[in-house]
Amino acid sequence: MYRILAAWLPTLLLLLVSPLPLFAFEKIPEKLVYSLSWTGIPVGTATHEITEEGGLRRINSTARSNDWLSAFFPVDDRTESILDKGGVFPGTTRSFKMLFKEGRSVRDREITFNSTGRSALYHNKTNGEKQIIPIEPRTYDIYSSFYYTRYQPLEPGKSLYINVLDSKKLHRIKIRALRRERIKVPAGEFNTIVIEPMVKPVGVFEGKKGAYIWLTDDDRRIPVKAQTKVKLGSVTAVLTGGNY
Repeated sequence: MYRILAAWLPTLLLLLVSPLPLFAFEKIPEKLVYSLSWTGIPVGTATHEITEEGGLRRINSTARSNDWLSAFFPVDDRTESILDKGGVFPGTTRSFKMLFKEGRSVRDREITFNSTGRSALYHNKTNGEKQIIPIEPRTYDIYSSFYYTRYQPLEPGKSLYINVLDSKKLHRIKIRALRRERIKVPAGEFNTIVIEPMVKPVGVFEGKKGAYIWLTDDDRRIPVKAQTKVKLGSVTAVLTGGNY
């Protein structure tokens, strides 16, 4: 159920990578905390956090169900992206790990990226499956792709693209910048740019339609809200706090 703000996020200028503005490097460390609701009913919390140490950056995300949902469907999802610093922010993906515990289901997977060799090793630790997957230059895991997206030029009416490896599939995902909008969430009131990743979402945004994400219309590009329609109702994440 919970793939926190996940498939929501990829972007690359069409056939061209623009340099990252200097302000982006000043935003580490950063921690964002969200409340999750399903059709207006609170169901849990999520966090996104990026830190760096030495030549590495780490992106950690979690999603946990609240008490009432945990009574019959406990959720404890964790991911970690490790990237080499340098080049275009947030860097070059080195590895991606996910451990999802949702009800009785467990998904434990790791992807090791070999950017020089343009390949990635997918390892399903639950059943032992391993597979080599060809990748393109500047291929991101699904979480680091969002941090890349946040710091690219976004103008309503324009589209951006990025290569994203999600599990065993390499996608070239289109992001549409839709409009500017002022919204209010628990963390405050913000001028935002609304974007739409043109990909079928999974996990927390699982359904037939894509997600919509509201990013602050400033140099921080903080994701303050995300929403999608699912098979029954809709799922919404709103920013409640953190360190940003």
